[in-house]
Formats: sequence, structure tokens, C-alpha cells
Amino acid sequence: MKTQNKLILVVDDEENIRELLRESLEDEGYRVNVAKNGQEAIEKVRAMNPDTVLMDVKMPLMSGMDAFLKIKEFQPDLPVIFLTAFGSSEVAISAMKSGAYDYLTKPFDIDEVRIKVKRALELRELSSMSGRTRPEDLPFINSDELVGQSPLMQEVYKQIGKVASSDATVLILGESGTGKELVAKAIHNNSHRKDKAFVVVNCAAIPENLLESELFGHERGSFTDAFETHIGKFEQASSGTLFLDEIGDMSLPLQAKLLRILQDGGFERVGGHEHLTSSARVIAATNQDLTKLVAERKFREDLFYRLNVITLRLPPLRERRGDTVLLARHFLRKYAAKYGRDVTDIADETLERLAAYDWPGNVRELENVIARAVIISQARVLLPETVDLGSQPIPRRTEESAAPECQPSAVPAGQLQPTLTNGSSGLRLSDAIQQMEIDMIRKALRESGGNKTKAAQILGISRKSLFNKIRDYKLQDKDQ
Repeated sequence: MKTQNKLILVVDDEENIRELLRESLEDEGYRVNVAKNGQEAIEKVRAMNPDTVLMDVKMPLMSGMDAFLKIKEFQPDLPVIFLTAFGSSEVAISAMKSGAYDYLTKPFDIDEVRIKVKRALELRELSSMSGRTRPEDLPFINSDELVGQSPLMQEVYKQIGKVASSDATVLILGESGTGKELVAKAIHNNSHRKDKAFVVVNCAAIPENLLESELFGHERGSFTDAFETHIGKFEQASSGTLFLDEIGDMSLPLQAKLLRILQDGGFERVGGHEHLTSSARVIAATNQDLTKLVAERKFREDLFYRLNVITLRLPPLRERRGDTVLLARHFLRKYAAKYGRDVTDIADETLERLAAYDWPGNVRELENVIARAVIISQARVLLPETVDLGSQPIPRRTEESAAPECQPSAVPAGQLQPTLTNGSSGLRLSDAIQQMEIDMIRKALRESGGNKTKAAQILGISRKSLFNKIRDYKLQDKDQ
């Protein structure tokens, strides 16, 4: 990005602040113009079409907030950075809700000003490249759609196609958040039962004393508060599909009743004596190792074999990294349309960050991250700062790593990994993570020449977070 062609408009009623900002930004190679109040700012934006605006909130004649709302009417994509006194942060936050890019609190760090201006200009450039697309013009997104082009997902699609036409019981295995319910829906939607009910029961979310009634129903008066007959999920799903999620959490007594209905379709409601039948197709899912539960006598072996007629294994997102970008764009379209947000693209730097992360929460975590980013984004392009991947860097897993459920996740590119020396087998994980943070902070401070604003940028955290960590870890100048 060539800075000499970029025009910055500085708006503040204090001459010393205007000149400080003008001098500092001109030193960076920008062209700078100034205005003393909101009304003058509006006139200069119309006449000069600046690339970004630094604007004070409280000014005579017209406030920065009023000027911003007027400018937004004819320049909706112009990044505006507010300059606010300590007591007026609420006003600036209110402006951001209306579409402002960011705000700085006075007295501000001039290095932080330069960083925010640079990011705002990059945003302006990316927005102009992405074109103008209204949320209502975005394509319809089917929330039940399976997304992925990796070889592992192609194999899942093939298996779905093979099993959908039969009525066989299916067991779906996979870590939490991999999309087991979506696979179950895909099987149902491609079967001859697609016009019948698809009923979902999360066995882990319903208390054990209520799960039996939820599955099989109950008769009026069968227990306290049973004021009327309740039709259970097996009856609701008869001729359709019943998806039993987290089957590994079901109690042994209920497992025996489930085994019976899988064998002959027969059951009775709680408190009832009438023999009922259900022709529901059962699809079960779990993130647990059922063979281990069987060995521990926590899961019935005969039920396991009854469920395990056909098994589909869903890969975790870290094993199909090529799908991360595809999924991110899918969720961008979905939530831009859902929330009416004018967000149509993802910056390359953001995509790189998403692709480098290991996603311990799998697709569900990625979906939540993108949904949040769409909501808080002040532009049509998702920038890295809108993507919250947590505060701790997580080491990348390797092929030699042990049990899957206990694996650490990836360190984003450019970050350091901890080195464990002899005798470190007793080191606590929290100590290792803390030492890694300290090493990374020291490295960033060395690379920035002690400039904490630049160090925060290198680390991908806020300047305030860096100061807090330096304080908490008691890092002195000699340590940096």
C-alpha cells in the first residue's frame, strides 16, 4: 500500500492535537488535511474524499458523532476513527454501533494511532476490492448443508449415499462439533423417509429420570406431575427417523429398554401396560469410545453390536484443513444474511489465521467464531482482529500424539513453541503455557525495540492486554 497517495482528514477543535497528528502522519508519508469541527469535516469529506478520518467526539458547532452520522449518509464505507476523552467512551462505543471503525482514548499513543490508521486504510482498500453486495442479495444458505471438499469428507458423502436407502441402524462417531447431527439429517433427507419426521434427542442434556419418559412417553398419573398422557419420541418418529445424540451417556437400565425396541420395535409408556410398536429408524451418535465403555461395563455389549450395524466416522476439522476456508465463507454468507450485516468477504490474513488454527471445538467452534466476527465487524471484510481464537497459543498436535480427546491444538504461524528439557516430565501444563507466553512477550519486545504498541501488534493482542501481562509476569526492562 503506497502511503503517499492516501489522504487522512484530522478533525479536532484543539490546534495542538491537529498539528501533532498532522506532523506524525506526514512523517509516515500520508497526505493530511485538518478541520476544526464537525461541520467543516462534512464539507471536507464531500470535497476531498479522504481515505480515512480521525475525529474528536466533543467539538463546538457540531459534535463528532453528529458529523459522523451525516458523513455515513453519503460515504458509508469511509473508516472513521474517533478520538475521545476518558469520560466519553460510551459515546464512541455508540458511534461504533452505527458503523465507526474504531476509537482511541486521549491521551493516545502516537504509535497506536499510526497502527489504527494503517489498518483502517487496509480495510478501505479491501472493501473497495470486494465490491458492493447487499445482505438480501446473498444466496440462500441451507443450515442443514454439509460443507467440505476434502478427500475425507468425500468419503463421508459416499457412505451417506450407500446407507441412506436402507433402514439399517447407523452409529456416527466423531468429536464434539464435527457435525454428527448434520450427517444424520443428510441420511434422513436422502432416504425414503424424507417426508416423515426427523426427531432429535440429546441423551446427555436430559436428566436420567426424565429421559425414559422423553423416549417412550408416559401415561397420565404414572408419576407426580404426570397430569396427562405424554407421547414419547419413538412414537413421534414412527415411520421417520429418531436421532439419539450422545448415546454413550445413557444409563444401563435405559440401554436395556432401547435394546428391546431395536430388536422387535416393542415398548410400553412409563406407567402403562399397553404394548406399543415403533418403526422409527434409529441413528445414534457419540463422541465417546464405546468399545472402552463396554470394557468398563458402562455400556451394554449387545446394544453396542445392535447399534454398530453401520458406522460412519467424522473427521475432526484439523484433519481436513483444506475445508476451513470453505466453511468460513459458508458461515460468513449464512450469518451475514441472518443478521442483515453488510459483510461479504474475508481478508487473506484472516483466512491464514483460521487455516493455521487446530479448532479443538471443530466445525461448531469455527461457526461460532465467524458468527461473532460478522456481528462485530465494522466493515464488509473480516479482518484478523474480529476473529477471536482465545488468548492462549496452543501447540500443534503431531502424529505421535496420544489420546485424541486430550490433544493440544495448533500454534498460529510465527509463534514460538515451548521447548521441554530433560527432567520436565513433571512440569504442569499451566507452567509450560505461562513460560511460553513470557518467552513470546520477550521476543516481541526485542523485535519491536521495546515499543509496546508494536509488540502488541506482533503478538496479535491489544496494547492493554500486553501491559497487563507484563505487570502480571513482573517483567522488568532487563527481562525484555
